[in-house]
Amino acid sequence: MSKELMKGNEALAEAAVRAGCRFYSGYPITPQTEILEYLSWRMDEVGGTFVQTESELAGINMLLGASAAGARALTSSAGPGFSLNQEGISYLVAADLPAVIINVMRIGTGLGDIAQGQGDYWQMTRGGGHGDYRTIVLAPASVQENCDMMSTAFDLAEKYRHPVLVASDAAIGQMVEGVELPEMKEHDVNKFDWTVRGCAEGAEPRKIQNTYYTDPDYVEHLRAKYNAIEETEQRWESVMVDDAEIVLVAYGISSRVSKEAVEVARKQGIKLGLIRPITLWPFPVKAFEECKNAKGFLTVEINILGQMVDDVKLAVKNAYPVEYYGTFFGLPETDEIIAKAKEMLEKEAK
Repeated sequence: MSKELMKGNEALAEAAVRAGCRFYSGYPITPQTEILEYLSWRMDEVGGTFVQTESELAGINMLLGASAAGARALTSSAGPGFSLNQEGISYLVAADLPAVIINVMRIGTGLGDIAQGQGDYWQMTRGGGHGDYRTIVLAPASVQENCDMMSTAFDLAEKYRHPVLVASDAAIGQMVEGVELPEMKEHDVNKFDWTVRGCAEGAEPRKIQNTYYTDPDYVEHLRAKYNAIEETEQRWESVMVDDAEIVLVAYGISSRVSKEAVEVARKQGIKLGLIRPITLWPFPVKAFEECKNAKGFLTVEINILGQMVDDVKLAVKNAYPVEYYGTFFGLPETDEIIAKAKEMLEKEAK
């Protein structure tokens, strides 16, 4: 299979089409607008439906309707637009409906800015809307992974009848890299018995009720679903963690800088390693079992507050120091990561 150069957002959009997605509804907002622009013509080519909605609220609710009818449905947004998606995501969860929602993260609260950021970690991993739920969150670190995760996202959404979020960011969405695209596959909108569809003339109407509060098994159903996701869907990449004394924990664009920091530090005789969560939820707590020689953990993030620190503390059961190195309006720096790791080792030595 040959490679071609593609922008991250466009590779993601093409991969969604090739995964069988035939419905997109959404609203333009930087830095994800190329997804919408690409699908505005590509959906027409494959017989799909593209709707540029009047708002993100309309986009997420159209997505819900398309999902209920059995389509592989997609929406995308960023920043304040993704915040407007939250009520609809909560309703997708309540109705046990699969869908894929892309968040190409930007920096800052409120309107924020269009630079890359990782400030939506809490919003995505804790359930950003009302109610009592969580969503599967996939975190790509390259244009190729933007592409590869589309099929995975739709498969997981349908496996658990649950929305799946993809946590991209402005750097990954805007960069251009070589990518191998998957083969085209079709999705049968009538394959599931829970979908809403027409009834043949003279046939008995189907009575459809998705799992909801009126079901006496609702609570146990949801607990079983979340337990299954946490047990079987943890995904991560480990880099030189077996003998690492300080283990970096980073995802997305930050993980790419962190990999370089590991390589540079090793040449300096510093035993640095990296855990890259590929699922932000379920958080890959199993990955930390590989860290036999660790003296501390350091999260590397593009935000002010160190939003992943709590999950790392829980993963290591507060048995090790967990610190944070973060940037704002800029990527993490290799030298600064290594300096922070050295500082942690010096503290441990004392």
